[in-house]
Amino acid sequence: MGTALVYHEDMTAPRLLWDDPECEIECPERLTAVLDRLRQCGLEQRCLRLSAREASEAELGLVHSPEYVALVRGTQVLGKGELQALSRQYDAVYFHPSTFHCARLAAGAALQLVDAVLLGAVHNGLALVRPPGHHSQRAAANGFCVFNNVAIAAEHAKQKHGLHRVLVVDWDIHHGQGIQYIFEDDPSVLYFSWHRYEHGRFWPFLRESNADAVGWGQGRGFTVNLPWNQVGMGNADYMAAFLHLLLPLAFEGGYHLESLAQSVCMTVQALLGDPAPPLPGPLMPCQSALESIQSVRAAQAPHWVSLQQQDVVAALSPSARSPEGRPLPVPPGGRACEAAAAVLSSLLDQRRLHPTPPVRTAVALTAPDATLVLPPDVLHQEKSAPREEAETWARPHASLAPDEALAALGKLLYLLDGILDGQVSSGIAAIPASAAVAILDVAIRRGLSRGAQRLFCVALGQLDRPLDLPDDGRTLWLSIGGKEAAAPSMFHVSTPLPGMTGGFLSCVLGLVLPLAYGFQPDLVLVALGPAHGLQGPQAALLAAVLRGPAGGRVLALVEEESTPQLAGVLARVLHGEAPPSLGPFSGAAPEDVRALRELRRQLEPQWKMLQRRPPEAAR
Repeated sequence: MGTALVYHEDMTAPRLLWDDPECEIECPERLTAVLDRLRQCGLEQRCLRLSAREASEAELGLVHSPEYVALVRGTQVLGKGELQALSRQYDAVYFHPSTFHCARLAAGAALQLVDAVLLGAVHNGLALVRPPGHHSQRAAANGFCVFNNVAIAAEHAKQKHGLHRVLVVDWDIHHGQGIQYIFEDDPSVLYFSWHRYEHGRFWPFLRESNADAVGWGQGRGFTVNLPWNQVGMGNADYMAAFLHLLLPLAFEGGYHLESLAQSVCMTVQALLGDPAPPLPGPLMPCQSALESIQSVRAAQAPHWVSLQQQDVVAALSPSARSPEGRPLPVPPGGRACEAAAAVLSSLLDQRRLHPTPPVRTAVALTAPDATLVLPPDVLHQEKSAPREEAETWARPHASLAPDEALAALGKLLYLLDGILDGQVSSGIAAIPASAAVAILDVAIRRGLSRGAQRLFCVALGQLDRPLDLPDDGRTLWLSIGGKEAAAPSMFHVSTPLPGMTGGFLSCVLGLVLPLAYGFQPDLVLVALGPAHGLQGPQAALLAAVLRGPAGGRVLALVEEESTPQLAGVLARVLHGEAPPSLGPFSGAAPEDVRALRELRRQLEPQWKMLQRRPPEAAR
């Protein structure tokens, strides 16, 4: 299995036949610019190319009325004047003689991709389509959108493949009101949209684009709108939304051609399993972003256990932040798009300057294991650092004197050097339980001595922080499994291991990841020591989400007894596969909620990514 790229060249055919400044940005170059960039970056060649098919009229009828489908079908024979007159009946729409064919291709591409993924032909994929779809409604075109491609695909997934829960994440400068209207009373589809809103002063100018629109009837709580009320939201703001809103719920623009093409390239690289480049600059969400996130959390808390168990305060009044009649300062749209393009361009430059290492994942075992099944292109590392070098690093630790421990240390040093030298992206090293503390100490010191500027160590089980490890800001130590929650310093944090699924997810999303993204490490060490207490899916999720903050450089140290159970699943997620399901959701235990809340209270002043609400609301 791989990553599919679904496309059809006919989708470049529709174009505006008359002067209309509002509609001229929806042009064929939206697709051709993206394809050109995918080819330049060598990404198209790595995907399985699928040619889009037309959706049938019956498939269009999953969400659209027969009368509306017939109306669009009729545009194929209309002249320029008739097309223009029909287009004026809708908001920001133009029709072309090829619109019906291309809109059917766009919907069909989404259906083809859903089928390919759910039937196991591919692991994931991207459908590159035009015209877009998320503004289209049951009986109306809107905002360049003719047929609602994503809504059709979601209904198709439910009806043909028997899915019971579908998550739609709508990432666009505009609110996708069409998807919202179609599913607002349907609890089987969770619709999440973040969009520019500016207190209702940005298109489509709808009251129902705000945070308090949560769906109705049985669908209450399954519509989630995150309205951005100022322009220029950055990495920290989106990460805060991911960590404190989208991901807790899920565990269950204008077209700027350059930024659009770069965004698609980054998306395809992620689908292919390539590690994401580290986010540049300090991460600190802005006041407006925190206000928006808190408004959504307050509106959604009655409907979601994962939010009810976290301290949620009432939403702040938008009018208090934006007096009536006082417009917010808005830079020209072109300038904002150019700034976004510059950020994306810098990330792609990082890709070119620091390409994906030749070995994505390596596994270093202390002894051969015939029962261990790994992905075919994961490297079984047999080499070790020179024995003299291993002995030098082992000298301060009596537990590293036995040959077995020394051999494990030699393999670890060789693997760690490969990661730091850019030859290996991530790795797994088996370590003897009797020497786990000493080997972790050596790994930390070796990493810092070989050029890691910031090292994040997540230790689980019976692993103590080295006593003489300097608290100088280069190492962030997080122990999961301690007897109580404590933070002796901002770089030394300990928390008990939650016993329930909800508690574990809250710990990962509400503590581990905010610390990781705030620290921005060069290297992550995940140490699973004796009595670590993690099941395979939990360990896999932890390793998978920690690939992002460090650009994929994750080294997992696994005590030998757990290696047969964990090495395979860790190798798959570090190689880019999705982690397995954690199973049925169970709420966090009250003691785990209290422990996490207290830790966050202590650490929020130093670690801004922990903030869920504006500072004055927190007080």
